[in-house]
Amino acid sequence: MKRLPPAKRNQLIGVLVATAALICGVYFLLINPQNTKNGKLALQIKSESDRLQQYKEIIKKKEETTVALAALNEQLERAEEDVANGDLYVWAYETLRHFKAGYSKVEIPTQGQPTQGDCDLIAGFPYRQIRFSLSGTSYYHDLGKFVSDFENKFPHCRVVNISVDPAGASPGGAEKLNFHMDIVALAKPNS
Repeated sequence: MKRLPPAKRNQLIGVLVATAALICGVYFLLINPQNTKNGKLALQIKSESDRLQQYKEIIKKKEETTVALAALNEQLERAEEDVANGDLYVWAYETLRHFKAGYSKVEIPTQGQPTQGDCDLIAGFPYRQIRFSLSGTSYYHDLGKFVSDFENKFPHCRVVNISVDPAGASPGGAEKLNFHMDIVALAKPNS
């Protein structure tokens, strides 16, 4: 550059500076925004590819899901076998009659009419509930065994509001109790 005359040298420096400015301008005005758009597009493509892969995996699991759903439906039907349905009075009467057959020392002369309402045991539960009252007499241990066995045999039923009062001494010297209890049972929504 020392051999060039100063005018030519200044022109060459000017051309080099203008070229560098033009290259920087092209880079910052055209190439860099396009690179940014390409980066965003690459991220979007990656995101959509991942979503597509998830959909493909879900489609592959369709058979497994169908089989699992069928098994769950069958399990639900088995669990609903002792849920109240149909004529609720007949269901309550027959259920209690069949269960009480094994408890001769528990006398239940009075069984109330079942009333149906929304489930208040668990809020927002999709089943309805029925409630009916029982009154009778029994010995303390027999009544406790009756209540315990009833709730264990019928997991969809609960004994609530149980009250006991002395009924008086029996001929054997043991004291009988008068009891009153409410039974709450789940009922299928369409019953």
